[in-house]
Amino acid sequence: MSIRCTVESAFFIAWSFLEQSGELGPADETANIILDAIEAQLRTGERRQLMLANKAIDAYRKQVGQRRLPAERHIRLR
Repeated sequence: MSIRCTVESAFFIAWSFLEQSGELGPADETANIILDAIEAQLRTGERRQLMLANKAIDAYRKQVGQRRLPAERHIRLR
């Protein structure tokens, strides 16, 4: 399987999962986070679609969680 097909499949898996779980954010931002995570893994030699997708989902959740954390702290301080 070509790298292009691998990336497309991993992206589709991650996107579909986030969409079905209700976690999908703005399309452009979400796509960039997923693709950046997949690209970073490809540079390390990872080629398994499911692993690429799972780690992209984790990266997305981590990035979204970091943005929410300061807002939650602010709310608790009031």
